[in-house]
Amino acid sequence: MSILARSAGHQRIADLGWPARAGVLVVAWTVLLGLVVGVGRLLTGPLKESVGSRDNELARSFAGERTSSLTDVANLLTLLGDTRTVVVLAAAIALGFGVWRRSILPAVFVAVTTTGASGLYILAANLDPRRRPPVKILDAGLDPTQSFPSGHVAAATGLYGLIVVLVWTYARAARYWVMPLLLVPLLVLASRLYEGAHHLTDVLTSLVYAVTWLGVTARTLLATRDPQTPTRLPSS
Repeated sequence: MSILARSAGHQRIADLGWPARAGVLVVAWTVLLGLVVGVGRLLTGPLKESVGSRDNELARSFAGERTSSLTDVANLLTLLGDTRTVVVLAAAIALGFGVWRRSILPAVFVAVTTTGASGLYILAANLDPRRRPPVKILDAGLDPTQSFPSGHVAAATGLYGLIVVLVWTYARAARYWVMPLLLVPLLVLASRLYEGAHHLTDVLTSLVYAVTWLGVTARTLLATRDPQTPTRLPSS
């Protein structure tokens, strides 16, 4: 029954025109932004003392476990979610899949997923100012009031998640080879906690909203009537 339901849902989306799909994405993104901002307001308002105190305790625990070796590892892992890394890899992936499939659709999927996730982070960070954990922050130059949510975690989740989605969609024979990439966002998440850049609730919020947004973009943009046939945007 669940398989039939998923198939029917896939077919309904595949039957939508591109303006309708664009509308679905805009509505979904707006709703998701409202939910993320709402969580931020709770964390900086009613839950500031209860949840905030636990977040601070965890941050101090991470800081207490720091060593020079672990710091080097954390710095490397953080780079996996760095803006420059994400931009370069996203562009390469969009170009590679676009040329291979002879379609602009993979590039559209990559662009919408990454920019949507980044846009959610930028707006939420500015609408919900939250101070970073009360420990020494190892990532220098961060705005002290933009702890919520985590841009690194959101970017890493969107980027490495979309690679997995594209491979599962277009190169299923290699799908199991890319599954370890799903661990990368978790490693970035741990590194941001270790560096004192974010609270636990910051990184978890980013993980959840980025996974949700990835699911929405994949289901909306990559749905096709014939899963074996490359999907192309209309020429006119």
